[in-house]
Amino acid sequence: MTNLWTQILDNLAFVGVSLAIVVGIALLARLEEHFLPEKRKVSPARRVSIIGISAAIATVLHVLDFPLVFLAPEFYKLDFSELPVLLCGFYLGPSATVVCEGVKILLKLLLKGTSTAFVGDLANFVVGCSLVLPATVFYHHHKSKHSAVIGLAIGTLCMTVFGSAFNAVYLLPKFAELYGIPLDTIIAMGTAIRGGVNSVSTFVMLCVAPLNLVKGTVVSILTMLLYKRVARPLFGLHS
Repeated sequence: MTNLWTQILDNLAFVGVSLAIVVGIALLARLEEHFLPEKRKVSPARRVSIIGISAAIATVLHVLDFPLVFLAPEFYKLDFSELPVLLCGFYLGPSATVVCEGVKILLKLLLKGTSTAFVGDLANFVVGCSLVLPATVFYHHHKSKHSAVIGLAIGTLCMTVFGSAFNAVYLLPKFAELYGIPLDTIIAMGTAIRGGVNSVSTFVMLCVAPLNLVKGTVVSILTMLLYKRVARPLFGLHS
């Protein structure tokens, strides 16, 4: 009985921390939006429809995730769902980016559920925001193709560094706790891929960071190639 209550309290604590993180990111995006030099005028109905379309496409891409077992253990999945989120954010701004990322996660949970005790879903949201939010903010402060490239580079760097730190400090220990897997077992999975992995810090440096770097780079390249081509028919963007 004591173990049951402990597990319930641990789960509630995780939910509370998750909600606090989500609200904090949303407030940060909203605050940053007040400092933008220029805002695109879009009707509320059109704004909702653009976010909805982008989130639906992102959900499909998220469901089609796949492991890169030569980089990280198989429970780490690579997907390109941040691509439509970035397209949405470049068009509408930081707040829409965070909302789109959140709706994507909710739709994915409705369609597929969770296989990581919700830790992976929180990770996808938070680490995804660490890519799309800096990129979107920088682009909207200096709207040009050059600033888009710089913004995406900043976002990729933020995701690589922050994603690694967040995994080491919170996500990996919490995943081990909620999923009932010893942390040493997770580290051993990394050691089987990279011989230098012998601790949480080396695990995130040699497994998690390269995975995030690959994802950020590929998504950034696709965003630059597709933004104008996709945004025109999808969002009604004009030159």
